Amino acid sequence: MVVNLKAKKRLVSRVVGVGLARIKFDPESSDDIADAITRDNIRSLISAGAITIKPAGGTSRGRSKFKKMQKRKRGTTTGSKKGRKGARVGKKQVYVKKVRALRYRLKVAKDRKEITNPEFWNLYRKVGGNTVRNIAHLRTLIDEVKAHRKS
Repeated sequence: MVVNLKAKKRLVSRVVGVGLARIKFDPESSDDIADAITRDNIRSLISAGAITIKPAGGTSRGRSKFKKMQKRKRGTTTGSKKGRKGARVGKKQVYVKKVRALRYRLKVAKDRKEITNPEFWNLYRKVGGNTVRNIAHLRTLIDEVKAHRKS
């Protein structure tokens, strides 16, 4: 005799706290499951193994990882790039990266006592004002400040 166990499945889902799709009934013990009417009965059937809970299935990331890897590989050579340099990396990001690197170098120079505090702030303002082109340029400016101090 086929027994409709839909209501029992709903009860199990409320007791265990999982979705209906994860609940599996053992076909041999369908009579016992049909007789179970309390939450306690359901719990005892779960411990007995008549009712099993399937493990939670996740969304597979395999295809998306593969697509991401392909995208990363594609279009990196000079002939494949479209748009100007600023289209790939914005002006602001370039500026921020440069300024942070220069300010770090300035801090190192001050910690090593290569430059004094007023000299540091003078160069710091130049860095912020985009007067300093790169680290090599900063190095020459520090050397000039040192030379000026000695004379």
